[in-house]
Amino acid sequence: MRFSKDLCALALLAWPALAQSGFYLKDNDTVVFYGDSITDQRLYTVAAETFVLTRFPNLHVKFVHSGWGGDKVSGGGGGNIETRLKRDVFPYHPTVVTIMLGMNDGRYRALDDEIFTTYKTGYEKIVAMLKEDSPGVRLTLIEPSPYDDVTRAPAFDGGYNSVLVQYGAYLRGLAKQTNGAMASDMNAGVTEMLRHAFATDPVNAKRIIPDRVHPGWAGHLIMAAELLKSWNAPKLVTNVEIDAKEMNALTADNTAVTGLRELDGGVVWTQRDTVLPMPVPDQDPATLLAVKSSDFMDRLNVEWLRVTGLDASRKFSLAVNGLAVGEFSGGELAGGMNLAKLDTPMMRQAAQVLAYTVKRVAIHQLRWRQLQIPFEKDGLPRMASVLDQLDGLDQDLEARQHAAAKPSATYYELTPLK
Repeated sequence: MRFSKDLCALALLAWPALAQSGFYLKDNDTVVFYGDSITDQRLYTVAAETFVLTRFPNLHVKFVHSGWGGDKVSGGGGGNIETRLKRDVFPYHPTVVTIMLGMNDGRYRALDDEIFTTYKTGYEKIVAMLKEDSPGVRLTLIEPSPYDDVTRAPAFDGGYNSVLVQYGAYLRGLAKQTNGAMASDMNAGVTEMLRHAFATDPVNAKRIIPDRVHPGWAGHLIMAAELLKSWNAPKLVTNVEIDAKEMNALTADNTAVTGLRELDGGVVWTQRDTVLPMPVPDQDPATLLAVKSSDFMDRLNVEWLRVTGLDASRKFSLAVNGLAVGEFSGGELAGGMNLAKLDTPMMRQAAQVLAYTVKRVAIHQLRWRQLQIPFEKDGLPRMASVLDQLDGLDQDLEARQHAAAKPSATYYELTPLK
């Protein structure tokens, strides 16, 4: 699905009302992502963490990734649910916990009332345990991400995803009944994206969720978008409108425009942005298809630039900090464009934030899954100091994340082409 410039302009008009209602995460929150193998992939979680860092560079939120492959509401390979929560969630004293379970619980068969009852009973036990440990914890109950019955034929009448949709409907009801809980639908939006992608490019659409269960970056990016939307994430990066005829910055949202002047028939200026765009972590055809088949860019990644007053028929080169990012006619510039779709210094800086996020999450995974748990009963005298060192390394990388997320000044040049 492609979105027009008019729709994007309308989205910008709606942004202030959205921003005023507030983002779900708060300063000094600790978020624990809890779930099965889809969470254990550490992809939608990394994407969500990176978005928060780039869009809220002054917000301090700690993220902990605690997914375990094979988990159900009763637990799994990492131990029963009591063990999992007491070891992998409670010690972090979370203020926010996201729970994503259901794919394994439904057992990949048609809806079975007994199995569904086990899921509901187990899920309610998890919620009760979390609330008992921390009565003020805010819970995001994630409706299970889709089983791909779009790009392949369903295995039985109605398909397995229809079962997961019913599990999700139950979670919506549970969230309404639970103080401090909300539901986030990772199924409907991703399924809709798959339908559009399959209609456009059936071959690459099948690569979005290659085994029908575990998405690659393509699917996880859209899953993260659905989570972020439920958290009331802002769509706007920056919004700049320049009148090149009068040499005036008419609009400058989330940025400051200075030094605006004519130069050699073109226009130059400096911006001091307050936030960065969200990087698209993988540029392979499946990821690009998923982004184009969804509202990801128009709903979460609007870095709008509009320059009026130039010769509509003439071509101009746009460079930012000396990096050529594209050639556009005066008419195209007057219509406006989303810079988050281009290779800019801002996007490259955001990609560095993502790289540090991936490294930080890998350190936690090493500490937790390869050292803490395998050796917890061995009583090795130096293990505590090793874990402390890794915690320190985690903190060092967290500092690098925040430093990389601080926007720097950018110098824009619009130069007429001969």
